Amino acid sequence: MDKYLETLKKRARESRVYSFHQLVGLDLAQILEDEKHKALYMRLAKTRSPAKLLKLAKEVAERKNVENKGAYFMRLLFDGAAKPVTHGKNTNRKK
Repeated sequence: MDKYLETLKKRARESRVYSFHQLVGLDLAQILEDEKHKALYMRLAKTRSPAKLLKLAKEVAERKNVENKGAYFMRLLFDGAAKPVTHGKNTNRKK
């Protein structure tokens, strides 16, 4: 029984990535040194261009004088640096 519990604990610590946006989100969290908010980055990667997000994160990570890289990344992102991807859906239509 003890061996089974240890196996469960070990499996709980392992990362399970099932889709591309999850991988991109984890990469963003590691680049920005913000593992606490990895779910937020996964959600961003699902709705925005992964290439633009990664490029912006790498630019932020290169800046040495930024204390909170995650917050600075979000500030740049929502000040118009990267626009949402609609994946072919017209979200501006009236219903």
